[in-house]
Amino acid sequence: MSMLVRVTGAWTQLLVDWLDREHMAAPTIRASLAAYTPDSAVPVSVWRDLLAQAQALRPDCVALGLTMGERVTPRHVGVLGYLVLASDNLGEALMTYQRYERLFYGADLAEVVITADEVEIRWPDGALGVTGNESGIAALVSFLRRQIQSPPPLSKVAFTHDVAPEVVRVYEAFFGCPVEFGSAYTRVRFPASYLSIPMPHREPGLRALLDQQARALLDALPAPNAFDHAVQQLLVRLLPDGEVSVDKVALALNQSTRTLQRRLAESGFTWQQLLDRTREQLARQYLADHVLSLAEIGLLLGYSEQSAFTRAFKRWTGVTPLGFRTQHARF
Repeated sequence: MSMLVRVTGAWTQLLVDWLDREHMAAPTIRASLAAYTPDSAVPVSVWRDLLAQAQALRPDCVALGLTMGERVTPRHVGVLGYLVLASDNLGEALMTYQRYERLFYGADLAEVVITADEVEIRWPDGALGVTGNESGIAALVSFLRRQIQSPPPLSKVAFTHDVAPEVVRVYEAFFGCPVEFGSAYTRVRFPASYLSIPMPHREPGLRALLDQQARALLDALPAPNAFDHAVQQLLVRLLPDGEVSVDKVALALNQSTRTLQRRLAESGFTWQQLLDRTREQLARQYLADHVLSLAEIGLLLGYSEQSAFTRAFKRWTGVTPLGFRTQHARF
């Protein structure tokens, strides 16, 4: 697993922000971080080493990962943050996290276990290291806490590493629940009833992303009727979940697949034409936003691999996504 795992360049800005808050020059660390862009894939060995160097600069800092992760913002997590914020409830946000986790780590690590009473998210003991694990869990919990009014307490948090007994209280104060150490997995556990907690949609960055989608929909058809718009709006919602199909869309619209295809034909489109045109227009909008990486855009459009998005975009436009972004860059 360690050969596959990495972190995204945007995520490493957590360390830059910590250095800034501590007013630390740390030229060696900063020089290493400067070599990576937000789109970069940072080898996990490099990330672990940088965190170790940071810890050495502040040996008196207990639970450095918690301190870093607590300050997470949408810019550290990219499109995942916007999609989590756009979720209807905590359960949908959790599913979104699972789907997009590989944008951070290059692999699907989290396992979600749901019983009648509790939900547990767990990660195997692996390549991220102690501070890497701590910062990831602290960031996840802190990010969600900020979106939920009066967030309820967790049931339990567990880490695979050990700490001195007198330090346990620091972790329990941060997470507001019992924290176990020396566990087989890194875990976050909470009551299953929390899955229905609504997300409040407050993040300004989310509004900007949704505005882009709306503009793309207006451009996607020359003279769309109400039905065409309804289908497209549903596509925008379903595409990030992957596996969009005409059958799935028809079911969501409470009609048969044949009826959906017939009504699209009346507007002069086949299902595939509408799907491709919607994806193309959305892609053009997303590529204009340099905050979004090509991998993030591919997932937003429902592609499991960036290469599939690249092939499709070149078929639509004659250029690659990177070529299009370069040609339309604003100086």
